[in-house]
Amino acid sequence: MALSFTQEYFEIPVVTRAYTTACVLTTAAVQLEVISPFQLYFNPDLIIRRYQVWRLITSFLFFGSLGFSFVFNIIFLYRYCRMLEEGSFRGRTADFVFMFLFGGIVITLFGLFANVFFLGQAFIIMLVYVWSRRHPLIRMNFFGLLNFQAPFLPWVLMGFSLLLGNSIVVDLLGISVGHMYYFLEDVLPNRPGGRKLLMTPELLRVMFDRLDNTDYHPLQEEEQGEDLQQNEEPHN
Repeated sequence: MALSFTQEYFEIPVVTRAYTTACVLTTAAVQLEVISPFQLYFNPDLIIRRYQVWRLITSFLFFGSLGFSFVFNIIFLYRYCRMLEEGSFRGRTADFVFMFLFGGIVITLFGLFANVFFLGQAFIIMLVYVWSRRHPLIRMNFFGLLNFQAPFLPWVLMGFSLLLGNSIVVDLLGISVGHMYYFLEDVLPNRPGGRKLLMTPELLRVMFDRLDNTDYHPLQEEEQGEDLQQNEEPHN
């Protein structure tokens, strides 16, 4: 069984595997009191004046103590990050890393004005938004209560946060950054006179393109999305 788990683990695409593992290990370290959340949260003053630059990364890795919120976020992170990496970013690891960098930098800049201490949830919403816009025909089911098409998923998640009494600032932040990436990458270059503004640096291609692995097993939603897109092609 241990061998099977190890095999399954290393079949997860490299970026999804690295980010999900980092989030789980960070939460485990907090639970074991090896580190404190106060050492992780986003604090521009401490980053600039005390050079605690690790907060730029750790603020994306912690989703709270073990509980419903943590499990919910990790599941969404794993599923939608993996479906992006195995779907529209298949064979394009450098481009996927560049999307991570773009999203992380813009969310951090917005975080300066949004008074948000942990940025990981906004990053997950960004991933969900990009995936949902690239799979507009997929039908979704939310806890067996709602049926809707994929582009509404980020807004459903925001409504769910509102029902739980949470602030929707994080959700709006993720949706905004996700839309920025989607517009610059998918919409603007395809408009008359448009151009591609997001160019993956050559250094990232040298570092990550060798990690591309085409041997994978798509998740159910990704397979469904590919089937729907193939069915739509004759009508275009």
